[in-house]
Amino acid sequence: MLEAADIAAARKRLEGAIYQTPCPYSQTLSELSGARCFVKLENLQMTGSFKERGAANLLLQLDPAEVSRGVAAASAGNHGLAVAFHAARLGIRAVIVMPEWAPLIKVTSSRRHGAEVILSGANYDEAYGRARQVATERGLAFVHPFDDDRVVAGQGTLGLELLEQCADMDAVVVPVGGGGLVGGVALAIKAARPEVRVIGVQAEALDAMRQALATGTRTTLPPASTIADGIAVRQVGEITLALARHYVDDVVTVTEEELSNAILLLLEIEKTVVEGAGAAPLAALLNRPLGLAGRNVVLVLSGGNIDVTMISRIIDRGLVKDSRLVRLSVILRDQPGALARLAALVGDARANILHIEHERAFSRAAIGESRVELTLETSGREQIDIVKQRLIESGYRVEERRA
Repeated sequence: MLEAADIAAARKRLEGAIYQTPCPYSQTLSELSGARCFVKLENLQMTGSFKERGAANLLLQLDPAEVSRGVAAASAGNHGLAVAFHAARLGIRAVIVMPEWAPLIKVTSSRRHGAEVILSGANYDEAYGRARQVATERGLAFVHPFDDDRVVAGQGTLGLELLEQCADMDAVVVPVGGGGLVGGVALAIKAARPEVRVIGVQAEALDAMRQALATGTRTTLPPASTIADGIAVRQVGEITLALARHYVDDVVTVTEEELSNAILLLLEIEKTVVEGAGAAPLAALLNRPLGLAGRNVVLVLSGGNIDVTMISRIIDRGLVKDSRLVRLSVILRDQPGALARLAALVGDARANILHIEHERAFSRAAIGESRVELTLETSGREQIDIVKQRLIESGYRVEERRA
């Protein structure tokens, strides 16, 4: 089994190749959670995720023949991006196979670093099978995303940094997909401070590690969708499961809504962009009884590679949930000036009209009436109620649209 000495050697090997990311204290997240929160900002790595650690550590140990032939990798995005970047830096040809649904930012970034990117399969497992096939056909060294001692040792260097940056930590909360990050971090930390709790977090839709620890078998889960694409793994590794059994204290799951809310919180409060996997630790801390009140807790924000379109959808849904975005359906007389009078009333209530849809032909309103759908930006629930009350007092029939 991998040893702490392997992680120490990896750290020395990686000097100058990766960025030692900061781990600042967050006053606001501490107030929200009741714990003393520190955030490990792995989204600041050169390719936007922790995956560089493992990828670079493996590539730096290839023999000359392997270097000359090149490498292949399968990835949901971040691992492939890390392999592409460090392979280019080392002058190694790289072929990356990603699922067809891989985020555009990860595909285009990998290609920008000079890798050949093949989109194949509906999920990571299908992409993995294709990558293995490509590696065999072309004689390429295969860079596994998590189930390789060299990769896990590289990921474990994050744990060594935490021992220095947050020496009095009581717990570290880590996203879990295949288990390379949580296994390496847990080994590194437990070797020096066995009393520190290591808690893994998975998407509820794909909790392969939690199930494997509960049953003792590496079950392959059915395909499922999650916004945490970086941890969307259906089966954990042999190496990583063994490490988790020995060193990980608990694995919990979070819902898609909790992940979405955590992404928005980090964007608003920490001014930090994270992907779904990177938001999982905060989602768990805020929504699960982890017993960490008053304790020093490190949240590993594992990556920040998220499509702008996804951020937009998350922001809009978050605004609706917080009553800062609302849709009202209003029935009004179908006559000149009616829409202008309605807009004036909304403006007088200090709400901002973002969108108006004026429907006549397909509306169920009576002849001589029309239905108007208003999308409003407000300061919160109180202002929505003020707008509705003023419209009702002015004789309008108003219905608030719910998601």
